[in-house]
Amino acid sequence: MPALKELLKKLRKYEIQIRKAINSQMQGDFHSIFKGSGLEFDDVRPYQYGDDIRSIDWNVSAKGHGTFVKTFKEEKEQTIFFIMDVSASQTIGSPGKTKVDISREICGVLALSGAKESSHVGLICFSDVREKFIKPKKGLGQAYELIHSLVHLEPKSLKTNLNKAIVFALNSIRRRSVIVLISDFIDEGFYHNLKSLARRHDLVMIQVSDKRETNLPKLGIIPVLDKESKKTIWVNTSFGDFRDRIREHHGSRKSELADFSKKHQINFLSLDTGDDYVPKLLKLFKVRNKSLKSA
Repeated sequence: MPALKELLKKLRKYEIQIRKAINSQMQGDFHSIFKGSGLEFDDVRPYQYGDDIRSIDWNVSAKGHGTFVKTFKEEKEQTIFFIMDVSASQTIGSPGKTKVDISREICGVLALSGAKESSHVGLICFSDVREKFIKPKKGLGQAYELIHSLVHLEPKSLKTNLNKAIVFALNSIRRRSVIVLISDFIDEGFYHNLKSLARRHDLVMIQVSDKRETNLPKLGIIPVLDKESKKTIWVNTSFGDFRDRIREHHGSRKSELADFSKKHQINFLSLDTGDDYVPKLLKLFKVRNKSLKSA
């Protein structure tokens, strides 16, 4: 319990820090971290230059009286769903600063923020199976329940299946929501359904990495444990371009995620376990606010 108390103290401090910084930097124009994200259909209006083509109502436009776009109004209450990767690859990092530790903190900070803004907050934890599902509810008590669950969760599986988690979200989250997907994204074959998730919801993707995955020292032939398969493989860290290829592979994954996010209007943030993530979250919120105000 002392560990949970310390974590809550840290998260409350960060949450207050984020709220104060956003309110001062946006000069009072920012009322909510997740402002304008929960939208419901309102009406249609004629298409204007610069409108997002994804908002075109093709059924109305097909009647031959011009091109029309859907307009939306902000819902009084919105839902924020956190989808968090808890597979074994998330345990990489130094004690207290593993990928899962940082993911847990980010999830906790944003859950507290959402609860204080009267949003419904929910949680999906996944490996290659659903590890935890908490239906969205309002109130600070709900945010604390999420944090408590994250601290005490012991995953049943070590493996990852990001696509399964996305499909579960597509099938179970009916109402348009803000979805915060936190993972290292070390998996394949999930982009098609990720595109569907972004189309249906307001998607925020946070990639958490650790330098140990890319900055291997020259140690000769060493045993490396695959945390998900529990198999040990021997690799020659001093041989040729082995370390360069690992670094390039990691960099290309990050670039691919960034390009995909830009193409599909997803808010994307990549950070390392050693980073101070609060300023990075602040920058993300400012970008979100600008894009939502201009939409």
